[in-house]
Amino acid sequence: MLIDSHCHLNYPGLVEDEAGVIARAREAGLSAMISISTREEEWADVIAGAERNEGVFATVGIHPHEADQHPDIDTARLVAATAHPKVVGIGETGLDYFYDKSDRERQRRSFLSHIMASRQTQLPMVVHTRDAEDDTIGMLARETAAGAFPMVIHCFTGSQRLAEACLELGAYISLSGIVTFKNAKALQETAKTIPADRLLIETDSPFLAPVPMRGKVCEPAYVAHTAKFLADLRGESVEDLMETTRRNTLNLFTKMDG
Repeated sequence: MLIDSHCHLNYPGLVEDEAGVIARAREAGLSAMISISTREEEWADVIAGAERNEGVFATVGIHPHEADQHPDIDTARLVAATAHPKVVGIGETGLDYFYDKSDRERQRRSFLSHIMASRQTQLPMVVHTRDAEDDTIGMLARETAAGAFPMVIHCFTGSQRLAEACLELGAYISLSGIVTFKNAKALQETAKTIPADRLLIETDSPFLAPVPMRGKVCEPAYVAHTAKFLADLRGESVEDLMETTRRNTLNLFTKMDG
């Protein structure tokens, strides 16, 4: 059985056929999927989708692209939203200096609010980082020293240095369909080095459809293609990789077992 640790079921491309998307995921062997929030106005919809569907869970958070639009987001508001039984994590949050859609200092303040909420609740934080490795490592290291919190670096595309630094801080690393792309050789080499007990897989659907589904709207069922590719890449059986990543997801997102 598989778990898609990161998808956006409320996004165009998926939300129009929610029942079909869920059914195809079940047919592909998925037991669960985590629908991720990116802005406060969608929290209610993401949670409602989780309420409607067995095996679907939710997070609450503010994507770094949205930091400028949420200047008042704070730890208390995030923590309050986690009271819902199907909210299993905080995020996605983090730093994105590639697009710079929000002021960098505001991104950092938002990220810190999420870190503090994760520490307070001990719910895992879902981290987005792009072209911001130094600041991501620096903030995570400082804040981990102040008090540990669980986390996953989602849709990992960073350097070996970033992977090693985050693993040292206790993070899990989640790989998306990007790892199947022909031009992702460096990422594939890093993927081989991730300890088996820290590896998650995801789709980030409706984005980033893996080979051989490139060009299509991605959906949670496609995580099976990423699992097969990763198993071959790492010299593991696909059954072992599926079970390992499923177990890791439940070990991190402990509320899913509740």
